Amino acid sequence: MIKVGLILGIAGACRTDELVNLTVDDIEDVGSSLIVKIPNTKTKIPRIFVVTDVGNMLELFRKYLSLRPPHVKHKRLFLYYKAGKCSSQPVGKNTMGKIPSVVASYLKLPDVACYTGHCLRRSSATLLADAGVDITTIKRHAGWKSTTVAEGYVETSIEN
Repeated sequence: MIKVGLILGIAGACRTDELVNLTVDDIEDVGSSLIVKIPNTKTKIPRIFVVTDVGNMLELFRKYLSLRPPHVKHKRLFLYYKAGKCSSQPVGKNTMGKIPSVVASYLKLPDVACYTGHCLRRSSATLLADAGVDITTIKRHAGWKSTTVAEGYVETSIEN
């Protein structure tokens, strides 16, 4: 769950709420990539992003989806795992928001508590800026209306 949340969160510059509300119907596996639709956003502007097969990201997603119990009555993507088994209980906002701190702890980074769910959006924007993506594309990708907000992420970019 943590790996898939991290992949989707960074690939789509997702807010914690957007990840929590993702359903299995919002993701289309087209073989060489995933097409992810975020229908309900804070800004009321739906977004779509693609996750390509870099490393083993698609394999991780497919494995996660295959572990979903058949008796689950809702369509929320993220489910709790307890004692190595997938439950039918959906993951909540607080658990989803802790993914970056769990990863930071695993990597033995300092100040683990500073890594919040918002880090997924910041990391996504920073990676795009580092890759030379223009500010208009970054705004569209993350769903920001304000250039000033988007530029705040570019300032932390290594390249800029």
